[in-house]
Formats: sequence, C-alpha cells, structure tokens
Amino acid sequence: MTFFFTLIAVVVLQRLLEILVARRNEKWMRKQGAVESGAGHYKWIVLLHVLFFMSLIAEAVWYGTGGYTGWQLFFLVFIAAQVLRVWSLVSLGRFWNTKILVLPGAERVQRGPYRWIPHPNYAVVALEILSLPLIFGAWRTAVLFTVLNAFLLLFVRIPAEEKALEKLEVRNSRSYPE
Repeated sequence: MTFFFTLIAVVVLQRLLEILVARRNEKWMRKQGAVESGAGHYKWIVLLHVLFFMSLIAEAVWYGTGGYTGWQLFFLVFIAAQVLRVWSLVSLGRFWNTKILVLPGAERVQRGPYRWIPHPNYAVVALEILSLPLIFGAWRTAVLFTVLNAFLLLFVRIPAEEKALEKLEVRNSRSYPE
C-alpha cells in the first residue's frame, strides 16, 4: 500500500500544480482577450477526475493493491503518458489550460506532439485513467472511468474544443488572406 499511496500522492500533487499553472495561464490569456468555450461542461470534467481518484482509492483499500500480473506494463504505460503530458504542456506553453480558452489572432499550436496528434493531452488522460488503476489491479475503476471519460471526451469536450478552434482558424484566415 505504500507504493500505492505514494504514487497517488505524486499524481494528486501534479494535478494541483497543473491547476496553478492553468490559472496563471488563464489570467494571462484573458488579459490578451481570450474567449472561453464549453464552460458548462467543465464542472463535469472536474467531477469525473475527483470521483476517479475516490473510486481508485476505495477499490484499492477494499481489494488490496498487490500481486497483480502485468502491473509493470501498466506502470510503463503510465510513465509514457507522463512524458507525453509534459511534452504537451511545454509545447502549448502559456496556451495550455484545463479550460477551453481561445485567443483571437493566435495561431493553432502545431509543434511538439500537436504535429501528429490533435489532442495529445486527452490521450494522456485516457491512458492514465486506464493504466493507473490497473497498476494496482483496480480494474473496476479502470473500466468505469475509461468509459465515462471516453463519453465525455468524444461527445462533449473534443467537439467543443474543435468548434472553438474552428472559429479561431476562420478568424485567422479572414485576417490573413493568402
């Protein structure tokens, strides 16, 4: 259980630091004239993540955390997701946020993993929600929250972000004719 609670504490601390970075970036972007989209579903994303950690902890405490075959593979997937997370955040720089904020006049980021993957940070979240519980045999949490996250991302969050980015691209194409 020591490894479990240590890893969970590290991940929760990471999330709290990300919230601080997101708030700093949000303040900067809003000063530049950024517009928020999809604010109505943001609370559901926050709730999903809070419930994910509560479920993971409850399942681990209830069923235990040790002796699961293949946990090392899931740990490697989790570590790879962390590398992709940092690469995504660094690539977006001040534009990274937990909210959908679009800065009129800015160009869509096309560096780092964004060259190849349209939404790498969402891939990171999906990999984490699947792999982190499976490190500890918490397959119920992995299945439930993978499904809930996929539903929220595929049907709500990504379409809202794409719509906001399309507006940005339309504005940019009008501002900068070829």
